[in-house]
Amino acid sequence: MDTKYIDRDTSSLIRQPNSRHCFVCGLESPVGLKLRFDDNGNNEVRALYSVGAEYQGYPGVVHGGIVAAMLDEIGGRVPMAGAPDRFMVTAKLAIRYRRPVPTETPLTLVGHLLKDQGRLAVAHSEIRLPDGTVAAEAEVTLAQIPKEYVPNAGIDELGWRVYPD
Repeated sequence: MDTKYIDRDTSSLIRQPNSRHCFVCGLESPVGLKLRFDDNGNNEVRALYSVGAEYQGYPGVVHGGIVAAMLDEIGGRVPMAGAPDRFMVTAKLAIRYRRPVPTETPLTLVGHLLKDQGRLAVAHSEIRLPDGTVAAEAEVTLAQIPKEYVPNAGIDELGWRVYPD
């Protein structure tokens, strides 16, 4: 699998937890992206990533559904900045695809908090090309996850923790 996480200096950022099986962040998912995220402890989340060719739609271009999944995940992690056990679900995802997202290319994912009303939050997420051009962006409306959807054993069942690189 050619998909990989890109190493970088995160000395001023806080590593967010990963799960075991989530398609985007699950480190044990045999078909997942395995993204890792860092936040500033307040209102921004970042990730650097290169999408492998196995996730292409057109040759050399990341499938739009994979782009949507990455925008959704980075936006959904913004309310977790400084509160890693705050789980929310996407209520609305409005995407604007601006440019094709190339495979095998270092990408920067960024999420910013726009509004936080406790039970509901809104985030802006984007995928940037190496030159800083925004290739895709989204506004993500998030809602507090109902308690009945959190596993009975809690976050331990999810494998929710910060894993070593």
